[in-house]
Amino acid sequence: MDKKQKPAGKKSPLAIGGFVAVLLSQGKLLLAALKFGKVGGAIISMFITIWAYAYLAPLPFAIGIVLMILIHELGHVFAAKLKGFPVSAPVFIPFLGALITMKKNPTDAATEAFIGIGGPILGTVGGVAAFALGVYTGSPVIVSVAYAAFYLNLINLLPIHPLDGGRISTAVTRWLWILGLIGGLVFIFYLNHYVNQFIFFVIWAMFAWDLYKKYVKYRNREELVSVSTRFEFAAEHLLQQGYIIPGENHTRELEYTTYSDLQGSGEGRQTIVIYWQGIGFEGHAYLPGQSVVKRVQLVKVERMQKENGFYLGLQVQVEFSPLGIQERYYDVPVKTRWKFGAAYLALVLFLLYMIRLVHQVGIMD
Repeated sequence: MDKKQKPAGKKSPLAIGGFVAVLLSQGKLLLAALKFGKVGGAIISMFITIWAYAYLAPLPFAIGIVLMILIHELGHVFAAKLKGFPVSAPVFIPFLGALITMKKNPTDAATEAFIGIGGPILGTVGGVAAFALGVYTGSPVIVSVAYAAFYLNLINLLPIHPLDGGRISTAVTRWLWILGLIGGLVFIFYLNHYVNQFIFFVIWAMFAWDLYKKYVKYRNREELVSVSTRFEFAAEHLLQQGYIIPGENHTRELEYTTYSDLQGSGEGRQTIVIYWQGIGFEGHAYLPGQSVVKRVQLVKVERMQKENGFYLGLQVQVEFSPLGIQERYYDVPVKTRWKFGAAYLALVLFLLYMIRLVHQVGIMD
C-alpha cells in the first residue's frame, strides 16, 4: 500500500514522539505541581494532557499517545511492586510525559535496572498491540500512535541517566555510559527538531557533568558541599527567663547527630539533628544524599515578634562531604548482568525492527 502524503499542517509522529520521550524524564521534576491525590491526580492530569496534546495533533492521536505513555509508566509500577517497592499512581504533565514516585529507593543496581526496564518492555507490548490494531483496521492514526510509542521507548533505552537505558546500564556495565555520551551527541546532531535538540542536549550535559564529578573531579579527593537551612524557634520562654538574646551576627558551632533511615518509606534518607543546648533548640534537616557531616554552624539570628509570641529565626549552615561511589551498589552477579544485557539488546533490536516495519507498511497519516 502506498504511503499517504502528510498534510502540511500536521506534526510528524516522529517529532511528537521524540518531544514526548525526551521530556518524559525531565517532567519528573514537576511532580509537586500536580498533587491532586493518588488516583484523582492520575485521571485529572491525563485528561489535561490529552487536551494539551490535541493542540499539536488530532484528538485520536493525542488520546493514543497518552495511553502509550500510561502503559509505559505502568510497566515501571508493576516492576516496582514485584520488588516490593511502594509507588505512586502515574501523574501526567502536559508536554513532559508522565511520572511515578517511589517512597524508597533501590539499594542495588539489579533492582534499579529491573524497575527501569519494566517501562520499555510493557511500553513496547502496548506499541505492538496498537500496531496490530492499526494494520487490522487500516487506521493511519493508530499506526502513527504505535510508531510514536516505538520511538518513545527506543529513546528511553539510550544509556544516559535519567533515561531508562541509563538505569538498566547500572546492572549490565557502566561502560555503556561512555557509549551513551558518544551516541548521545550523534543522536542530538541528527535530530531534525530544534526543541528536541535543545532538551536532549540539556539531558546529555547534566549526565556528562555528573559522570565528570564522580569519576574525574572528585575521584581522588574529597568533595565539600555547604547548604543552608533556616529554623523558626519559639523563644518566649527565653525572655521570661531573662536570657540575653544573641545579636543578628552571632555565630557559633552547633552540636549535631546524624542517622540514615533504613526502614520504611524513608529508606536511605540521611537525617541530621541539630542542637543548641543553651536555649533548648533542636532542629531536623535532611541531606540530599549519603554524606559525612563536617561542621554545623549558626551563621545568623533573627528576632521576630509574632501574634503568638517571640521567635528566633536561626540560619544554619551545614558542611558535608558526599560519600563516593559505593561499589557494592554495582556489585551484580555475572549471570544477572548477562540476563539484563541480553534483554536490553533484544529490546533495542526489536524496537528498531518495528520502526522499520511501520515504514514498510506505509499506512501512517
